[in-house]
Amino acid sequence: MKKEDKAIVIAKIGDELAKYSCVYLVQSAGLDAAKTSKLRRACFGEDIKMLCVKNTLLKKAFELSDVDYSGLYDLLHGETTLLLSNVGNAPAKLIKKFRDKKETLPMLKGAFVEESVYVGEESLEALANIKSKNELIADIVALLQSPAKNVISSLQSGATKLHGILETLSKKEA
Repeated sequence: MKKEDKAIVIAKIGDELAKYSCVYLVQSAGLDAAKTSKLRRACFGEDIKMLCVKNTLLKKAFELSDVDYSGLYDLLHGETTLLLSNVGNAPAKLIKKFRDKKETLPMLKGAFVEESVYVGEESLEALANIKSKNELIADIVALLQSPAKNVISSLQSGATKLHGILETLSKKEA
């Protein structure tokens, strides 16, 4: 590959990295063509960008980025597939869902999520359990709505009791 071509590829990888806040490095070399195609379709369905890249070009793109990906440099060996997403736990959940019971691929090499570096396959469970921004917002809204619902419920039940008392008194006087 010519030096000019490498510069173009590095720039394209850098552009893709800039679009996404979460970067997963995955090893998928043992997957056959059918399973790789299935993985690509699953990524597309979950709005995850999947790229197969050369480690040297990816490292140069990391170095040129404004974000500090230095924690991932040691993981750039062997075959590397990039999974890019704006939802921190989406690629981890996809990897777990994609695997069969006896399947170990795709295997997580490491991830950069919310300015934190996760290294190794043992981090997959922790990454899958991270709540996304939308999930956290939903939890906060539910917590904020709970007291308001309790107050409204109390007021409504009190109004029903008061209405019953007034109705009973009005019938007594007549």
